[in-house]
Amino acid sequence: MRLNHYSSFSMVNQMLVSYKAPTNLNYFWNFGVLAGLALVIQLITGISLAMHYTPHIELAFNSVDHIMRDLQYGWLLRYMHSNGASLFFMVVYAHIFRGLYYGSYVYPRQGVWWIGCTIYVLMMAVAFLGYVLPWGQMSFWGATVITNFFSIIPFFGKDVVEWIWGGFAVNNATLNRFYSLHYFLSFVIVGLSALHLIVLHQHGANNPLGVESKDTIPFYPYYYVKDLVGVNLYLIVYFFFVFFYPEVLGHPDNYVPANPMVTPPSIVPEWYFLPMYAILRSIPYKAPGVLTMGLAVGALYLLPLVSKPIVRSGDNRPVFAILFWTFVVDCLLLGWVGSNHVETPWVECGQIATVYYFAFFFVLLPFATQFDNYYFSLLYKDHLNDPFSRKKSSDANDFKLLE
Repeated sequence: MRLNHYSSFSMVNQMLVSYKAPTNLNYFWNFGVLAGLALVIQLITGISLAMHYTPHIELAFNSVDHIMRDLQYGWLLRYMHSNGASLFFMVVYAHIFRGLYYGSYVYPRQGVWWIGCTIYVLMMAVAFLGYVLPWGQMSFWGATVITNFFSIIPFFGKDVVEWIWGGFAVNNATLNRFYSLHYFLSFVIVGLSALHLIVLHQHGANNPLGVESKDTIPFYPYYYVKDLVGVNLYLIVYFFFVFFYPEVLGHPDNYVPANPMVTPPSIVPEWYFLPMYAILRSIPYKAPGVLTMGLAVGALYLLPLVSKPIVRSGDNRPVFAILFWTFVVDCLLLGWVGSNHVETPWVECGQIATVYYFAFFFVLLPFATQFDNYYFSLLYKDHLNDPFSRKKSSDANDFKLLE
């Protein structure tokens, strides 16, 4: 039966089968597919776990223990879900850094970038909500600390915190709300991921050269086969953690039932929050620290506005490439600082790394972009003045250096 052109099946076919992709995509473009795979795994395992979880402060910890000990293959579901969250963030961080290096945020793809940033913010929210559900020591105190951030809101901060709690402290109402939001926001991410793909396919994928290309091939079967390499490597790493080191990415205090009367020696978030946690700690005051942490995420949204390079790829922008890899090291340093106690020299290291983080987005990156644009504009001008180059390509738009 011939599919209707406007049917949902036709849309899926256009997006995942017959979609024309640039011929020069490398393996860094696998991370989008891997993120989709990780999301599907999280949904399947999460829904399965939800069937046996009890969102009650007296029963939550024991229900997780029941899943691990009594449910057939419950341990596998739990470890797949908890480690899957960490692998999901690994893939998404790699996806973000790839987009930053190859300029995937530049016009006309800024909409794709903003939707991706929103997915990232929702991922952090869902991960935090899910971390509270086992109701261990770190779950309870993490919820207490994070929800108190809203108290910085002028005039209504205390009321907002009590509304989130459903009372005057983190309690059973809080756990029920977090459970509902964790489940609901997961499907919001699914919807935004679909929108992310739709908007991406309006203008086509970026490519490693950083210039528009009309040299394309069908996504199927060429990139399906190429993506299988990345999928297989991802699954090897994923199941290595699940079967051999399932607890290495968690915190031991979360295997102790929540006790409001005992404060852990140090309250440390999951590893994927550590860079933001280090930025928060680098400011000695609560309100400025929370606002700075929010700006650290907001800087990603502002990226298409502060940087508009003529040629997008970092491979062709040596000044930007140096700054980019320094920025990657800075983010890793922030993660390392966030995992250590608030003491010398980690406090000073965190403050220096935080300054560089914001300097990269608001000072160094705009400067590097202006420098690269000036350099490429000279090259473009020389090309237009060369009669042999004009004869070889009569339409200057073929080069797409100036958009």
